[in-house]
Amino acid sequence: MPPFTKTLARITCGLAVLGSISVCSPTSQSQQTASTTPSAIPQTPGSISGRVIDQTGTFVSAAVVKLTHPDQSAPQQDQTTDDGLYSFANVAPGPFEIMILEDGFATKTISGTLNAGEALTLPQTQLSLATEKTEIHVSVSEVEIAETEIKEQEKQRVFGIIPNFYVSYEKDPAPMNTRQKMSLAWKSNVDPLTIAGVGFVAGLEQANNSFKGYGQGAQGYGKRFGSTYADVAISTFLGSAILPVVFKQDPRYLYQGTGTTRSRLVHAVASSVMARGDNKHWQPNYSNLIGSLTTGGISNLYYPASDRNGAMLTIETALIRIGESAGANIFQEFLIRKLTPGLSHKSSSNQQQQP
Repeated sequence: MPPFTKTLARITCGLAVLGSISVCSPTSQSQQTASTTPSAIPQTPGSISGRVIDQTGTFVSAAVVKLTHPDQSAPQQDQTTDDGLYSFANVAPGPFEIMILEDGFATKTISGTLNAGEALTLPQTQLSLATEKTEIHVSVSEVEIAETEIKEQEKQRVFGIIPNFYVSYEKDPAPMNTRQKMSLAWKSNVDPLTIAGVGFVAGLEQANNSFKGYGQGAQGYGKRFGSTYADVAISTFLGSAILPVVFKQDPRYLYQGTGTTRSRLVHAVASSVMARGDNKHWQPNYSNLIGSLTTGGISNLYYPASDRNGAMLTIETALIRIGESAGANIFQEFLIRKLTPGLSHKSSSNQQQQP
């Protein structure tokens, strides 16, 4: 090619490049077209597998395993074998999430990224026991409440010495069951002060020569002591344990402590012939009435023949005991509480209110 021609060609080619006109080379157009066409690289699917165990290392079978992938509208699902294995084939490359669910275990989630054509084996997945939210409602039974109240009653002693077990200063005491009624009667009868009181009464009878048939001396005192203690024991067990169990009644005096003097006096006297049932309803005090009559009848069996008077003595003894009960209740309502130390723990609702 002549020099002039070569120079013209170079100038033309330079102008063509500046104007993006591919005239410099026969292959320039095809190369530019190839450079602007996106390359389609194939995305080979892969697989994911793994194993599920529990905290002891035992394989977890039949667990539900779900695989979610951004390119999938619905998750793939599998179930672990007896060996705890699961697997997913034809999984598209990219990020994924696996969720493992099994009853009794906390849900486990695993995230990762799968490369094209990769056969990914995940590390063993250990499931933890599910944390259960347990609500425990603690309630105390009436028997337990009564037991606590009785223990307080057993501490009640007039002047800190004389037992005063059969009065409740609670506003609404829990009913006593059979065992509690029998147990309280036993503790009252074997209390040293009860026995000492019986000895004192027997001494007075000895001094007054009451029940002359018993005679005097140690033998006479022993008979008087035995008969007096028998009266106390029989009366306590019958009127405060056995019959209250039969008639389902509360053998205690229930302290009122509030209201007018008249209402408290009526409550005290009425309590000798009325009692609160275990159902917390007031009813005739069969336990005290029948107990007094029965005790009087039984006493005829061991009192001297000269001092027995059949039915009259029984009725007289019963009436005396009912009257004594009413008098004792009045003292309980208005006086005994003040003489019983250790009651400061009682609620203000039970404090005595003067009219």
